[in-house]
Amino acid sequence: MQNKESISDPHTQMPLTRIQKLIGGYMHRSKREKPCCYMECTADLTDLVKLRKRFSRQAGIRITTNDFFIAAIGHAIAEFPLFAGRMDETGDFIETTEQTGVGFAVAAPQGLVVPVVKDVSSKSLAQVSADSDHLLRKARSNKLDLDDFDGANVVLSGLGMFGVTSFIAIAPPEAVGIISIGKIVEKALPVDGEIAPRRTMSITLAADMRIVSESYAARFLRRIVDMLENPTCMTSL
Repeated sequence: MQNKESISDPHTQMPLTRIQKLIGGYMHRSKREKPCCYMECTADLTDLVKLRKRFSRQAGIRITTNDFFIAAIGHAIAEFPLFAGRMDETGDFIETTEQTGVGFAVAAPQGLVVPVVKDVSSKSLAQVSADSDHLLRKARSNKLDLDDFDGANVVLSGLGMFGVTSFIAIAPPEAVGIISIGKIVEKALPVDGEIAPRRTMSITLAADMRIVSESYAARFLRRIVDMLENPTCMTSL
């Protein structure tokens, strides 16, 4: 498939692949039908960055920053169960479940895909990491099956590897919300009365206002930030 950066003729027609048509249709449906509220927080990840390397050695598995995010989102869903909700077909009821599924966006050879780590709130950080790594490998080798896409309550999307500091993503139709994260940025911040270098990240939430209120979504986002800023609470689960 050609990309826009490689095309010199502005009149060239690019046929859409099947996956592009599906994703475009899903996102158009979500943008049209899902009224979202948007909010942003900044998280201090200095302690998480230090702990991640140490905990990876202890666990004998590579724990990524994304794994901490997936774990924090899953446990926040358990505490804020409306984020595991669905609108019924009539639009008169919110149906909730006990699942805590967290999808994460992957740029795979076949296009953007969103595999789902299931039952996150019942798993340790090491288990979450193992599951996400397994799904990532399947996505990159085009071996995901239908069950791997099912059950996302909230989705995580990151563009920090491209130098993006913050952005607002569109939540998939089946998810109540999507968390967008940028790159880690070093800043000089006051700590215990002194200025110290800290590593921060912008975290943006888009949440379906048919299911959650702005204040409920804000508390959900704040809970995620609190866990990320106190990462030992996740390594001890």
